[in-house]
Amino acid sequence: MTWDQAWETLFRSRDWGRYPPEELIRFVARHYYSSPDRTVVPILEVGCGTGANLWYVARERFQAFGIDGSPTAVEKARARMLEERLSASLTVGDILQLDRHYPPSHFSAIVDIACVQHNRKEDIVQILRQVRSALKPGGRVFSMMVAAETYGDGLGRRVEPGTFLDIPEGPYHGVGLTHFSTLEEVQQFFSEFRDVKIEYSIRTLENQSKIIKHWIVEGVRT
Repeated sequence: MTWDQAWETLFRSRDWGRYPPEELIRFVARHYYSSPDRTVVPILEVGCGTGANLWYVARERFQAFGIDGSPTAVEKARARMLEERLSASLTVGDILQLDRHYPPSHFSAIVDIACVQHNRKEDIVQILRQVRSALKPGGRVFSMMVAAETYGDGLGRRVEPGTFLDIPEGPYHGVGLTHFSTLEEVQQFFSEFRDVKIEYSIRTLENQSKIIKHWIVEGVRT
């Protein structure tokens, strides 16, 4: 299992954001807002957490699916959907074993908002293969992954190149293992998809002294 128990502790003790990132909204709007019937467009989020992104997907009347290793996170996501009278299919499970929970070639889109990055490189490759299998032919993957040289890269205990545990400070403190990807690694991770587009977003912290950079990746299943 790839999921780190540290996340269960975090979800029990911390409130998280309630709204999706702008990058996800742009992706969904660009590719799926024109769908004649949104209710037949299934979108899965891997590592759905407490449901901020699925809240948006469900509000826009798409079929919302989410999977997370944390029972607490999934419980909170279900409570929010119930509170706002929205519908989503939520599962507690390991994203490295999507085939145990979903049929192949099922989803129009699968999204990852800074979840897959919390794995070793070899597991990231396997997760994205599972994602590819779960997508319909022509289905799209969307991923936000923390980039190398972001605040936290090089801190804590080195597990492998670019991957660290016990990061002592910054936004990746206390979240278990984190991999900070180079552009070359991202290109390799998504090499089994076609029409891959890689952009990035960047912001600063602490009076511009620290950088937070994310790769913004899209790809299509052949």
